[in-house]
Amino acid sequence: MKRPLTLRGRLALMALATSALWIGVLTTVFNIALDKRLHGQADDVLRTRAEAVAATVDVRPDGRLVVRAPTEDRALDAGVWIFQGGTVAEKPPTAPAGLEAQAARLAGRRETFADAEGPGSWRLYAFPVDAPARQGHTPTQAGTVVSSVSLDPYRSTADTALIGSIALAVFLLATIYLLTRLVVRRALRPVAAMSEQATRWSAAGAPERFGAQGRPAELAAFATSLDALLDRLAAVLRHEQQQAAELSHELRTPLARIAAETEWLTGRPRSAEQQETSLEAIAGAAATMQQICDSLLSEVRTRNAQTPGRSRFSDIAHRLAERNAALFPDAPPVTVAAGSSIPGGAPELSIGVSEDVAERILTPLLDNARRYAAHSVTLTCEASAGEVTVYVSDDGPGVPEDFVASLFEPGRRARPEDGHDGAGLGLALARRLARAAGGDIALDTAAPGARFVVTLPAG
Repeated sequence: MKRPLTLRGRLALMALATSALWIGVLTTVFNIALDKRLHGQADDVLRTRAEAVAATVDVRPDGRLVVRAPTEDRALDAGVWIFQGGTVAEKPPTAPAGLEAQAARLAGRRETFADAEGPGSWRLYAFPVDAPARQGHTPTQAGTVVSSVSLDPYRSTADTALIGSIALAVFLLATIYLLTRLVVRRALRPVAAMSEQATRWSAAGAPERFGAQGRPAELAAFATSLDALLDRLAAVLRHEQQQAAELSHELRTPLARIAAETEWLTGRPRSAEQQETSLEAIAGAAATMQQICDSLLSEVRTRNAQTPGRSRFSDIAHRLAERNAALFPDAPPVTVAAGSSIPGGAPELSIGVSEDVAERILTPLLDNARRYAAHSVTLTCEASAGEVTVYVSDDGPGVPEDFVASLFEPGRRARPEDGHDGAGLGLALARRLARAAGGDIALDTAAPGARFVVTLPAG
């Protein structure tokens, strides 16, 4: 049997199964009790008829039976045998074939019931006729009255009751199933309406929420869950919109540079040196665009990844220091220092993110430190319970106090007139990557120069 796909169908099926079980039990008990009751009534009829006939039988002193004939004895004679010993003293005018032999087997027996199978179902009852007891003697059985009754009417009644109870049970089950589906549908109507509203609100990013006030307990919990889901969807939508805006904003500068250099190259003939300079500028802008796209895509992969990865801080730090020295030979060098809380220093520390993500987190911080450092840039790593802390420090002028609050906002720069490239997205992307990996980035305002504190999961 195929399971119903709807909750209404499943609830109706459960109600139907439960009702069928109980109705089946009640129907069975009713029919068993009725059958016993009908058998009891048949036994009462047999006993009453046999006792009435026995009252018309006299026992003479010599042991012979004398039957006194009442005025209307045809009712008593129907289906009744009187035996003296094993001899029939009186028998019914008509009796089914084979029933008399069944009655003869009961002759001489004390009070007992027996069933006889013949053309129909019959039940027999033997009632003893005792001779008057002599003084000091036990009464002796002089004869036996055997009465019979057909069980066909009783069985017909039982069969009719069984068919009627089954029909009634089927009718009740069909009614229960239909009513259950109707009631469940009406009960689930508010849930369906809430689901439709949630779908519309989530698609449009609407700020409306259901709220749990004034609702039944079940719907209040459901409304709370839907509100939480809508909040998460709204947060994801805002995140994606912000990411798209940041990507567009950050890509605008290198795209404009590429367009300007291309237009300048195609405007009129240029010397080889000028062409090389323009091509270098185009290549640099393209590399910047690639770095921006890679950073944003790394943030998405980190946020959705189930396995964050693992990397060694020493490998990442020395690689970044060597890259800084190669690309910016005139800039202050990057020094990798040992952590004060780790015996043997930083090389033993592992970070719970991949090398690619760790580099993309630290690179904007190092670029920022290189731009403003006077003589040195330092990378330090320490470990604590369950996390690793990386410090990116420089000996420059530090972050202006009035800019600290908006330091990590996308598109904000402390000194736009300093001549450095960029649109102010490096720190915002670095913090987003760190938070997506389970960490964070903060500014240590008490330290001299600029000191950024990067916390990441331990590897």
